[in-house]
Amino acid sequence: MALSKEILEELATIVENAELEAKAIAQLSIKYPEIDEQDGYDIQHIVRDRKIARGHKIVGIKAGLTSRAKMIQVGVDKPSYGYLADYFAVGDGETIDITKLIHPRVEPEIAFVLNKDLEGAGCHVGAVLAATDFVMPALEIIDSRYENFKFDLPSVVADNSSSSRFVLGGRARAASDLDLKSLGIVMTHNGKPFSFGAGAAVLGHPAMAVAMVVNLLARRGEGIKAGSVILTGGITEAVAVKAGDNVQLRAQGLGSVNVNFA
Repeated sequence: MALSKEILEELATIVENAELEAKAIAQLSIKYPEIDEQDGYDIQHIVRDRKIARGHKIVGIKAGLTSRAKMIQVGVDKPSYGYLADYFAVGDGETIDITKLIHPRVEPEIAFVLNKDLEGAGCHVGAVLAATDFVMPALEIIDSRYENFKFDLPSVVADNSSSSRFVLGGRARAASDLDLKSLGIVMTHNGKPFSFGAGAAVLGHPAMAVAMVVNLLARRGEGIKAGSVILTGGITEAVAVKAGDNVQLRAQGLGSVNVNFA
């Protein structure tokens, strides 16, 4: 049985305030053990719509928990999605104020930018590639609002799949010019290699993550609009960061992107 509208609205306020005030909260399922995945998305969409009502724009969407490394790291066994608000975007090489986040981590990703709308059930890799304008390397800064970065699937979905900030950089290239499955990456933390991986770590192919999100959105009668940025999920485990840190991603054929923390 789904949570009542009143409870969903209450939880949406709690989750968004945790994000805006950078204060950790208890996992939602502790107080409401009956919460399910649909409730989580209901809460996420309530918060999204409140941001739009306040004048923010939704510039894209993120796929979450799309690699085995990420699932193992956080203890959740199913992918999810979250939205990207305009103020999440950070320029390549810029500095993020760590006091506005709780316990940030950075993960390496491949970003897709669409030139056609994608919507409806049955979306597949071919449809995604046909609708893709270009791909770029990206760093996503995830920041679960839950204490000790611990959550279950409904709770993380309600928390916008831990979405916080993202950085695009490097080269924009047509997906057809690249072998996205074998595309190699290295992420460095303060100049030292932290993790290595390839695009296939993301559901077998990064475009599969986009298709997954489109199919999940179709259950709510929504899709992804042309011009949207889609972050396809961490290729490797995420690295925890603190003030003074730098993280850089180098992606085969796509150049590099980096971000600082202070």
